[in-house]
Amino acid sequence: MTTAVQPTQPYAVGSLVHARGREWVVLPDSTPDLLVLRPLGGTDDDIAGVLPALETVVPATFAPPTPSDLGDQQAAGLLRTALRIGFRAGAGPFRSLASIAVDPRPYQLVPLLMALRQETVRLLIADDVGIGKTVEAGLIAAELRAQGDAEGLVVLCSPALAEQWRAELHGKFGIDARLVLPSTIGRLRREIPYGHSLFDRKGAYVVSTDFIKSPRHREEFLRDCPGLVIVDEAHTCVADSGPGTPARKSQQRYALLRSLADDPERHLILVTATPHSGKEEPFRRLIGLLDPRLATADLDSEAGRRLLAQFFVQRRRADIRDDFSEDAHFPSSRFTAEVPYTLHRDYRRLLDEVLSYARETVRAADGALRQRQRWWSTLALLRTLSSSPAAAVQSLHTRAGVQEADTPDEADRTGKQTVSDPADSETAESADAVPGADLSADPTDSPDDEEKARLVAMAEAAKKLAGPTRDAKLKKLIATVSDLLDEGYRPIVFCRYIATADYVATQLRKALNKRGTEHPVAVASVTGELSPDQRVHRIAELTGADEEGNPPAERRVLVATDCLSEGVNLQESFDAVVHYDLAWNPTRHEQREGRVDRFGQRTDTVKALTLYGADNPIDEIVLKVLLRKHERIRRVTGISVPVPQESESAMQALFEGVILHEKKPAYEQEELFPQEAAAEQLEIAWQSSAEREKASRSRYAQHTIKKDEVAAEVAEIRASLGTGEEVKDFTRRALAALRGMPAPTGQGGGFTVHTDALPAGLRDTVSAALGPRHPRPVVFHDAPSAPRGEAALTRTDPVVAAVARFVLDAALDDGGKIPAWQRPARRCGVIRTKAVERRTTLLLVRHRFQLSLPTRTGSEPRRQLAEDARVVAFRGTADAPEWLPEDEALALLEARAAQNTDPKFATERITEILAALPGVLMPELRRRSEELGRTLEASHRRVRTASRARLQGLKVIPQGDPDVLGVYHYLPAPSIHQGVGA
Repeated sequence: MTTAVQPTQPYAVGSLVHARGREWVVLPDSTPDLLVLRPLGGTDDDIAGVLPALETVVPATFAPPTPSDLGDQQAAGLLRTALRIGFRAGAGPFRSLASIAVDPRPYQLVPLLMALRQETVRLLIADDVGIGKTVEAGLIAAELRAQGDAEGLVVLCSPALAEQWRAELHGKFGIDARLVLPSTIGRLRREIPYGHSLFDRKGAYVVSTDFIKSPRHREEFLRDCPGLVIVDEAHTCVADSGPGTPARKSQQRYALLRSLADDPERHLILVTATPHSGKEEPFRRLIGLLDPRLATADLDSEAGRRLLAQFFVQRRRADIRDDFSEDAHFPSSRFTAEVPYTLHRDYRRLLDEVLSYARETVRAADGALRQRQRWWSTLALLRTLSSSPAAAVQSLHTRAGVQEADTPDEADRTGKQTVSDPADSETAESADAVPGADLSADPTDSPDDEEKARLVAMAEAAKKLAGPTRDAKLKKLIATVSDLLDEGYRPIVFCRYIATADYVATQLRKALNKRGTEHPVAVASVTGELSPDQRVHRIAELTGADEEGNPPAERRVLVATDCLSEGVNLQESFDAVVHYDLAWNPTRHEQREGRVDRFGQRTDTVKALTLYGADNPIDEIVLKVLLRKHERIRRVTGISVPVPQESESAMQALFEGVILHEKKPAYEQEELFPQEAAAEQLEIAWQSSAEREKASRSRYAQHTIKKDEVAAEVAEIRASLGTGEEVKDFTRRALAALRGMPAPTGQGGGFTVHTDALPAGLRDTVSAALGPRHPRPVVFHDAPSAPRGEAALTRTDPVVAAVARFVLDAALDDGGKIPAWQRPARRCGVIRTKAVERRTTLLLVRHRFQLSLPTRTGSEPRRQLAEDARVVAFRGTADAPEWLPEDEALALLEARAAQNTDPKFATERITEILAALPGVLMPELRRRSEELGRTLEASHRRVRTASRARLQGLKVIPQGDPDVLGVYHYLPAPSIHQGVGA
């Protein structure tokens, strides 16, 4: 493959050397005393250190092909793709994209471009639900690590999302992160030496925010925290808080983030779909973490907008569809509908009785504190009864009390957190329990015997309402879910309370699987009673193959509380949402629907259906005043705007109208002008907020990054690394040539391969990559939704990489030890084809470059090695070539042979071309290498153009002569009057 030569100078980065019986590339970390080497064509896993003083190391050159190593045009295409799949150090400005297993959409590169233009990355990614914020944050992290601007990484998130983050980092970005959770801390402590820190600045971790914020662990974390931190669901760290409330956790979270942000060298990426809850103060705290000036800047001024634009990216679905329509892979539409039902007369009778009890209870209370506690207690009782008989029974048995507070304000704050769904509340991890307290919790407010008897009687009445006969809401749900299943949908049913979710799951399971049912339906429930690990396991049981390998049920229903409404990816397994209980905040509704209507959803139209009681005054208020107005504003302005702060007082006034007055809802009663005025003021404030938000969108920095600019970078990336379709085609063709017998799976274009027939070396590598328990035959599945345990058709999948490595190594083997059938790619070929009118030669060339990348600290530029593969072509003879444009050269890879060529004739032609390589062809290849280096350097400069400091010392320098890997000669197909050898 290579030829050893006598050393004439020190080994330069990117030069070839021969040692230990093989050829290596010299890497930037080398010193005169220690060479850091990577095998030619190998990966970073194969890097080794060699001491020249102790081992023989000599320079080497890459040997040209052997004229007799003949193949066809398919062999040329296989060799080129195998080479590009093997690249892990692409030469483009995005250093990480050669080693990640995700093909980012152009719009997902916008936050990365913004990050690369900053000295220290401080970014708030606030894109809409389902756009792919995890991918966007992961791209930035992978790139900072690849460029050497960051070594370690920490993701702060809720425990429920920790495993998902760990899987995303590993599967998409090749980052192996350790989970730091209450359930893992003991094992982690045992694994480290005594007295050592749990954290390493070069390590990667996914950490529970609530766990690490505690005084016991906080100081250690802050002392040894890596220099790159991603904060998921960052809005939960700045929520309004006060003494004695659950939101006090957010004070500790904020203190933790504030300490992290105070380090000016730390990269900080905040991720949330809801950066603004409608309240200005939490939003200011959030953006103040990025730059202290943002906490007080006038964001309506030009200077304030320019400052915010440096740190903030926020796009809605419409923005992306307008700017990147061809690459916005979302469902084509979201069908939404309201599904009304009318209460059964017995249910209506109980609701009226509970309302009467609520009115009596509130009116009877004396004193402001007792009044406020009773108010929230009765409101909680009404909400649970609207949810389900099961939730009502629990609430009645505990009298729906709220915890004892110190002041009326405390009672209000606690009640809002427990009963309603404020947008800036804690995450829904434990918010799905039925609100209540033991009857004995407050002796001064305990019911007397008569009241207890009344509560018990109402609870007994609620029990009798269970089931579709008297529970009209449940009956409507069964019909709605049945219709969705018959249409081929796989729905998620969202409930507010654990008791309701368990009740609904049980009733659905019974109704959808009656005796004699032809197509059984799998039903599972996930609530806050389950730990995060148990939730993942429960969903996997519903959506994955069982222990015997049987496929998952196609007809399936997931019943969940809002513990699954944020951050969880369910789009691969579900495509419809049913709101069984109305959320008392439109943002929560949007989060629920975002579980299925998000990046990666393959169903063309997702459905979102909302059940509501047409004669339930509580549902009527929430639907009319909140949900419908939110949807109307979104359709008019094109953006989703949080409910403004005025909503709390307005909703409180409206609910008071229902509880304190009979017959009509508050907003329909002529005598309740204060309540009507509150609702009207809410709508005015909401509309005003929406208009301000729409008008200020131009302040966001993504508007300074144009579609064409991103498209140019994406084109360069795909040109050097290959597309997903190329990888898929290569894998199928290579395995077919290697006797793997690919057969379609019938699922999304994947295929199966019988690995037992593969060459022994490849078979062993594939088995090691898959693990001993992987079933045979191997299933290859289209990315990005390959199920766990199957091989994904991405360039970085271990199985695909193993196939590419085998094909490349076999082609470059010049010892003749490998059987011909195990070498599907060949380095030479001569074919006759109708694709050319004159003799034309195609060369497959590999270029090596030394990159000098600026550092953020201003020290010496960081050196890195990069590779690129290109095809070049010329017409005529090798002694007088007419060089073709690159697009014409690439088109030759698709040429098809029209007639076989005599092997002796073919060998002679290849010999002639190789004879011209040193004196005639190589000077042109060197020139092209220099030109490619300038092109790549310009590309690097483009992505850093906003920061002058990020350009100092930037260089892309070719290293040595390009390697000619393949020579392919094309001749015109002869006419019937010509001979084959003409």
